[in-house]
This record gives sequence, C-alpha cells and structure tokens, in this order.
Amino acid sequence: MRFFDDIAIGQRREIGSYTFTAEAIKTFAAKFDPQRFHLDEEEGKNSLFGGLAASGWHVGSACMSLLVVDGQRLAREAAARGEEVAVWGPSPGFRDLRWIRPVLAGDTVAFVNVVVDKRTSASRPGWGILTARTTGTNQRGEEVYSITASAFVPTRANSA
Repeated sequence: MRFFDDIAIGQRREIGSYTFTAEAIKTFAAKFDPQRFHLDEEEGKNSLFGGLAASGWHVGSACMSLLVVDGQRLAREAAARGEEVAVWGPSPGFRDLRWIRPVLAGDTVAFVNVVVDKRTSASRPGWGILTARTTGTNQRGEEVYSITASAFVPTRANSA
C-alpha cells in the first residue's frame, strides 16, 4: 500500500469483480439478511426487484473483500520491488452508501475506487485521511452500488 504523500486526488483503482450466484446470495442472506426476496427465487421474482436479489450488505461485503485482497496484492508487489509498504490505519467511517439498482442472481459487479479528497489529520500527527468513492457496475454497464469512505493513511514522515 502507498503512503499518503504518494496518493493523488482523482487516482483510480480497479479492485476486481464478483459474480453473485443464487447459492451465494441465499447463503449470505440466511446468515445476515434473511428477507424473503434474498432467500427464495419465487419471492424475489414477485418482489419489486423482479428476481432473487443480493442483500445490499452482501454487495458491500464483496466490495470490501475485493478492496482488501487488491490492497494485499499491491503491497506484495511493492515489497517485491523493494519498496517500503505503508501500513494503513482504520477507517473513521463512511457516508453516502447507495444501493442504486438491484443486484440479481447471475450479475457480475466490477468495483472501482477513486480518491476524492485527502487531508492531513489534525489530531494524529504523521497521518493523513484519504477519502475515496467506490462504485460497482454490473455487466450491463449500470451503476448498482456506491459508497464514500475514509481511511487513515500514514505519511512518509510517520514511517521514519
């Protein structure tokens, strides 16, 4: 992962895609969001969604998983090049979570992360706060998900 100093507003990162199978939708829903349109094809078909729909929390969880896995990949690649790898801190939160269109069984959602703001932390010397908007787009090119989230990112001065 990169240091705060090395990240630019507008930087774009494709973090991967996830296919929402009927089995995965039902498994997630049974454990975390057991609503009828997430658990049964017929109920989904008869709902406003028009088909078995993934929980919005499932979509967000898939996005988070891909974000972490991609970050780990980038860190491994940087380490292999002999670069110092920044260890990011926690997230102070998110805003503007939107489930724009239903994600139905069989949909593949590709996620993209774009840096929208950055500032140094007033309360934590050696850290910056990075804000990025992550969107998910289905195979038809329709945006289905978006979230704006922040994370504490160390500055190069913090690594010394």
